[in-house]
Amino acid sequence: RGISREPGSRWTEPGCQSCTCQVSIPSCQPILPMAPSQPGMSHHMSWQGGQVLCDTVSCSVPCSHPLPAPAGGCCPTCTGCLHEGVARAEGDVFSPSNGNCTICVCLAGNVSCLSPECPPGSCPSPSPADCCSCNPEKCNFRGRTYAHGARFSLDGDDCTTCVCQGGEVECSFTPCPVLDCPQHQRQLGPGQCCSTCRDPPAPAGCFLDDNGVEFPVGQIWSPGDPCELCICQADGSVSCQRTDCVETCPYPIRIPGQCCPDCSAGCTYMGRIFSNNETFPSALDPCLSCICLVR
Repeated sequence: RGISREPGSRWTEPGCQSCTCQVSIPSCQPILPMAPSQPGMSHHMSWQGGQVLCDTVSCSVPCSHPLPAPAGGCCPTCTGCLHEGVARAEGDVFSPSNGNCTICVCLAGNVSCLSPECPPGSCPSPSPADCCSCNPEKCNFRGRTYAHGARFSLDGDDCTTCVCQGGEVECSFTPCPVLDCPQHQRQLGPGQCCSTCRDPPAPAGCFLDDNGVEFPVGQIWSPGDPCELCICQADGSVSCQRTDCVETCPYPIRIPGQCCPDCSAGCTYMGRIFSNNETFPSALDPCLSCICLVR
């Protein structure tokens, strides 16, 4: 390429090619003295067959995280570190992208990372300044190991629930649902933890809470008013109906316990009862005579 190179010299060509100048074995020729006063004899060296041999530069990188080759260079350099795509200077201390309280340092192209060894313990609220605040202790309970927060039953008993909290096991009874049936209708089946409501028995009659009297199905009674009659239905309900009196007369006879007044048996006059066609003096005028006529 128009440039003279000394035999044995080495240089780098573009494209990271390492070249050297190689020649054949030299031959020596004596040179006569130029003047008689110059004693001795010198030699002239003649070089034959010079050629250039090139090969790709072989890089020896003695570090784990070298930086890319600088501009114009061929080999990476260990004067810094390349970690997760980020260039780090020599001696730089940093944390990786995943955090987790790990500390890394760049030394001679090598990245060394250290993670804190946290002793087992409780897990209070996480704090960025305390890397060990969330490393809860496991629970060893009856020959088995449980992780923090694990829930399990006690010896297969579903009635008891246990939880591992920071190395300690806390057990409690499984809460039962609130039942809406009276106590005498609750039952606890075999293998069950909580009581359930039994189906209410078929009604055998009608139970009245106001007076505590139970009437059989089909029973008819009056609840105190002679004009109202009630019947006990088959489903335990009570059905009542009032009686409307349609027969009227001026002086009806009212019989105790009977709903409607009686107009066919006689007359009621001034608190006295008179039979049909019976005559009697007037209470207002003794010269007047009255008679009871049923119409």
